[in-house]
Amino acid sequence: MSKSISNENIQKYHNDLLDRKEAKVMQRAVSHNGINSSAANFEAEGNMKPNFSIEINTGEVANQKHSGRCWIFAALNTMRHNLAKNFNLSGDFELSQIYTTFWDKFEKCNWFLENIIKTADEPLTSRRVSWLLDSPQQDGGQWDMLCAVIEKYGVVPQSAMVETAVSNDTSELNVVLNQKLRMDAIQLRELVSQNSSDIEKVKDEMLSEIYRVLVYSFGEPVSEFNFEYRDEKNEYHIDTDLTPKKFFDKYVNLNLEDYVSIINSPTLDKPYEKTYTVDMLGNVIDGRQVKHLNLEMDRLEELTITQLKNGESVWFGSDVSKESDRKKGIMDDNLYSKDELFDIDLLMSKDEQLDYHQSVMNHAMVITGVDIVDGQPTKWKVENSWGNQVGSKGYFVMSESWFRRFTYQVVINKKYLSEEDKKNQEQDPVVLDPWDPMGTLAFNEK
Repeated sequence: MSKSISNENIQKYHNDLLDRKEAKVMQRAVSHNGINSSAANFEAEGNMKPNFSIEINTGEVANQKHSGRCWIFAALNTMRHNLAKNFNLSGDFELSQIYTTFWDKFEKCNWFLENIIKTADEPLTSRRVSWLLDSPQQDGGQWDMLCAVIEKYGVVPQSAMVETAVSNDTSELNVVLNQKLRMDAIQLRELVSQNSSDIEKVKDEMLSEIYRVLVYSFGEPVSEFNFEYRDEKNEYHIDTDLTPKKFFDKYVNLNLEDYVSIINSPTLDKPYEKTYTVDMLGNVIDGRQVKHLNLEMDRLEELTITQLKNGESVWFGSDVSKESDRKKGIMDDNLYSKDELFDIDLLMSKDEQLDYHQSVMNHAMVITGVDIVDGQPTKWKVENSWGNQVGSKGYFVMSESWFRRFTYQVVINKKYLSEEDKKNQEQDPVVLDPWDPMGTLAFNEK
């Protein structure tokens, strides 16, 4: 039987508070300064100086502005690093994020409509249908979804397709698209219930309307372009009549199949050395499947360091909302001593954080350096996509303890995997529910 809070309970809690000599002082400090400011650990901040024993020069940071496209920015950043180095481009060179965003959103809309058709025989109250309707499409995504778009559509330099007011703040577009997709869902579910032969025709008309919305918002994706640039020696270059796929093959020149997702999810339902995918998570129909190899954190960290030592930056997904200072560019779970401030226990294990919804991957960035002291990593250099007004010209410092506690995913070149890792990665994946924590999309806005 449920029990309400009685007056006697409240009096007891009040008396317990009175027994604390520091209570009035703490109340004044916290209420006047705020929780984080009162709990700030200045010693921890002093330990997060941006000095690293292994560091990759990656140029200026990008700025996703008010959009949740961190996963696209982070992935294109990893690709532009080698491109800029190989072709002596200036540090502010960028690949077009809006080009990739256009095709990602278009494919996500088709993905949603197809899943609505597949689940049309389920009631609206089913968890799967409810999950679909909660967010028909959004800005967020996963590494494998990025690969699926690029493998189909290629990439272009930012000069070929530039950002717009809508791409810089996608909130209004998402409202329009999601309302339209929910209305489309009504019509498609009705057509399925009628066993109509017009389903594909109607869906095609819907996609034509969605394409129009995206073109008005982003501009029409370029299909052929010239690539003009001056290198760091100020020498002029031009490459004419390029397609997005030709540009990717010639300038980026990566085999995306070589890069795989490694996760650390220490929950009981996901044994290590197994692969996992997520039901109904993706964008390109018949494109690359989202697939994760779950490894222990020691192994994930070892692979990350190996890739950095070989001059390759590392795309990673984490919970940036936890124990971080955006302005100072510090991510450290010792940054705030909130448990000491309130004299309460706030420590949860990594598996408990995931199982009890305390933490989830919500942002993708790029690891570009690590500081190794006496053979052990102590802190990491992180390239964010929130512009150069935060952190150290847009770069963040991540403590070793924060990395282990709040990092859930890295993308690693298969050549750095052991033979056992490779064998395990080739396994058919276990299919997780759509709402599983490892199905969460990286989407955090600036």
